[in-house]
Amino acid sequence: MKLENKKAIVTGAAKGMGAAITTTLAREGADIVLAARDIEALEEVAKEVRALGRQAHTVACDVIDESQVKAMVDGALDFFDGRIDLLVNVAGVTGPIETPIQDIAAEDFDHVIIANERGTFLPIKHVAPTMIAQKSGKIVNIGGTSGLRGYPMRTAYSASKWAVRGITRTVALELGKYNINVNAVCPGIVETPRMMKLCEGKAKVRGWTVQEVYDEYVEDMALKRVTTPQDVANAVLFVASEDSRQITGQHIAVDGGWDV
Repeated sequence: MKLENKKAIVTGAAKGMGAAITTTLAREGADIVLAARDIEALEEVAKEVRALGRQAHTVACDVIDESQVKAMVDGALDFFDGRIDLLVNVAGVTGPIETPIQDIAAEDFDHVIIANERGTFLPIKHVAPTMIAQKSGKIVNIGGTSGLRGYPMRTAYSASKWAVRGITRTVALELGKYNINVNAVCPGIVETPRMMKLCEGKAKVRGWTVQEVYDEYVEDMALKRVTTPQDVANAVLFVASEDSRQITGQHIAVDGGWDV
């Protein structure tokens, strides 16, 4: 197994990509602390982790609240006897959709920026000292292909995902001397309930059917198929394992060729 006995934290582990990433890491041997706001959904994923023979501990945590993040990391250190090998930052929000910049409320813009940027920054801040002390670690941030190119009508979300790339590259430079790899996996649209909500929102604004919006996404992709949560999880596994030992400060787009 690629992650045998590794100790991992996954934020946003309750649903969709986060759940797929969590079970994939467990299948490859990792014990996991699962963090999210929805503790009931977390417990369902934790059951799957335990069924795979790995340890799982759930924590209700809002990743923009520093006191909660610190408590979550401290709890993980207790659970893992002082070691953290892997941090995967999945938690995030989508914000306003199909909304031109002049119509975005300032508070809605702030919400997305804070959730996606601060929610990436704080777990890294509190995990980094442990990884520095043990002189090893892997940090994987979930960005988005909207952080690789412009994304009309999604200013807040696109800005936040560009920032995640900036955090990734900068922290990679800071932590590389401690044998810590920091990379980003950047999904495009992913086949989850969140995608359907996005399609529904766009369809309502445009006066289209949901299927027409879905088909537009597919047509924009070189491979003409939508990314699954498992596609994203497979990329996370690669950058979380020793297969990527010489890769840091980089992003991997998992988008079916949307950004080509």
